[in-house]
Amino acid sequence: MRDEDDFVAFVAARSQALSRTAYLLTGDVHHAEDLLQTALFKAAKAWHRIEGDPEPYVRRILYTQNISWWRRRRLQESALGQHDEAQSPPDTELRLTMIEALGRLTARQRTVLVLRYVEDLTEVEAAVQLGITAGSVKSISRQARARLRTLAPELAEFVGAEPEGGSA
Repeated sequence: MRDEDDFVAFVAARSQALSRTAYLLTGDVHHAEDLLQTALFKAAKAWHRIEGDPEPYVRRILYTQNISWWRRRRLQESALGQHDEAQSPPDTELRLTMIEALGRLTARQRTVLVLRYVEDLTEVEAAVQLGITAGSVKSISRQARARLRTLAPELAEFVGAEPEGGSA
């Protein structure tokens, strides 16, 4: 049985990494804070039932809650450059360019790219997390990378060229 001390220790140890993922998923510091707080609240309620490593459980809450929010409200995408720079982590020019380009993707495209390339999940693992098919993950990823190449050609080396035949 897990107790409150275990939860507090988990939050202290993993909040920074979870916060980074939440920020990449939402593209907004304030939404990321809300997303992480919601995920940790839900995890706290279920803490006694979580078996094994709790991080995958909490990350799944992050992914599904983010999807829930953009399905319900279809949040308007805002340019990431409009948020308070003092609240942003220190960034290089390349990182800022990448974050701005990610912010111009749809929430679904950004979520798939974060799961695939930041969280390093396979197409199948990302599909399971999102409750969609692996083919949808592949298609969304291909569309998102193509859009990134258009939005930020300077990121081409990171986004990769479209393979022959148009499949990723």
